[in-house]
Amino acid sequence: QVQLVESGGGLVQAGGSLRLSCQASGRTSSSRAVGWFRQAPGKDRDFVAGIAWSGGTTLYADSVKGRFTISRDNAENTVYLQMNSLKPEDTAVYSCAASRTYSTPASRAVIYDYWGQGTQVTVYP
Repeated sequence: QVQLVESGGGLVQAGGSLRLSCQASGRTSSSRAVGWFRQAPGKDRDFVAGIAWSGGTTLYADSVKGRFTISRDNAENTVYLQMNSLKPEDTAVYSCAASRTYSTPASRAVIYDYWGQGTQVTVYP
């Protein structure tokens, strides 16, 4: 089993930045690709960004390209999501997820086996 804990969420004005962290513990050697998802109230969960185990491959939703950057530090078992130029529509609960079998990221939630509880990001105008 792999446990994931997100941190770094908060309240920020539009145009500001936040950095989210996803700390993994447990059998981290069994995790592969990691993804960030978000869910706003009353909306479906959406893919935000993903990164391969090696860190060499990244994937982004069109809505965050050029503003968000995903990275990982395998020595620290941590994946980061740097979010710049935040907009009110970025407001959501952000969750990270890890796949047990996929080495490269994908936007489909079904490939991810482990999920964190999420961290709230609120962007005000």
